[in-house]
Amino acid sequence: MGVTLHLRAETKALEARAALTPSVVRKLLDKGFKIYVEESAQSTFRKEEYEEAGAEIVDAGSWQEADKDRIIIGLKEMPETDTFPLVHEHIQFAHCYKDQAGWREVLGRFKRGQGLLYDLEFLEDDQGRRVAAFGFYAGFAGAAVGLRDWAFKHTHADSEELPALTPYPNEQALVADVVADCRAAFKTGAKQPTVLIIGALGRCGSGAVDLLRKCGIPDENILKWDMDETKHGGPFKEIARADIFINCIYLSKAIPPFINMELLNDPERNLRTVVDVSADTTNVHNPIPIYSISTVFNKPTVVVPTTAGPKLSVVSIDHLPSMLPREASEAFVNDLLPHLETLTERDTAPVWVRAKQLFEKHCSRLDREQML
Repeated sequence: MGVTLHLRAETKALEARAALTPSVVRKLLDKGFKIYVEESAQSTFRKEEYEEAGAEIVDAGSWQEADKDRIIIGLKEMPETDTFPLVHEHIQFAHCYKDQAGWREVLGRFKRGQGLLYDLEFLEDDQGRRVAAFGFYAGFAGAAVGLRDWAFKHTHADSEELPALTPYPNEQALVADVVADCRAAFKTGAKQPTVLIIGALGRCGSGAVDLLRKCGIPDENILKWDMDETKHGGPFKEIARADIFINCIYLSKAIPPFINMELLNDPERNLRTVVDVSADTTNVHNPIPIYSISTVFNKPTVVVPTTAGPKLSVVSIDHLPSMLPREASEAFVNDLLPHLETLTERDTAPVWVRAKQLFEKHCSRLDREQML
């Protein structure tokens, strides 16, 4: 039996990525899929590109009234103000399996509507590795914002904050802007920054390293930490000694914090910018417990109230790959494509079976909580 996918328009502010790209739509249609694509004013892909690929264009938000046999596919979470039951099968990032704020309400909507969630974050192969992830471009964009904020602090007064960010057409344009900012900082006497990356060996960390190198940061200034360097547990004084700290880990269990206010209040601190690419802001085990709000493209930084040392800010944007929406979308969706093709056998295909079992496990957890 054929599968019908319905690409919903993203509603998160400045989210320009898409869970299906025109190139992948064409490949799925060749496999016998039926695909509807909602109009979207903020997507990096124009509706004409989807039309040329063969998709049927429908109104934004029309998924809510669509036939129940359609699988609704999107990227980011739906608006918190929406509370109606979810009756469809959904493929998306839902951010509700790691005790994030509002997780009960999110799962409750699926349970009330007898819908089903296949969470993109937890689509894993037989070795437990994610089949598709935005990690590389999250790290790439995060490092770019970190460098821009570090440079901005050298060229502007402490009373000013890094201005709003907008998506870029390609990575070359982003790199050019970051290089220009750094050159302006060097003219004020700033030296090449030291950047410490934790999680440097993963997809996200690799993206951060790639951006730093393309912007001319010397390899000796890029401190690449991973499990070996952090196995004895934090806090780590080396973070306070660096100019920029980029957190790229995947948090799966409680760990000691990487940094604390005692280290940050040291008058000898060099650290000016923290980029929490992982953005586990509302997780009770957040290893960077020095801020409490997620930042957004319109206001990319939040100041940490220190008592000594230079001004310190945190970047905690949870959809950083949207800075490079076209490249990030193409890379992600092409990795996902082989598994989308198995949706015709999702009752037996291991990736989808595991995702369904995980959904049911957390629904059972919700049931147990509600019985207490």
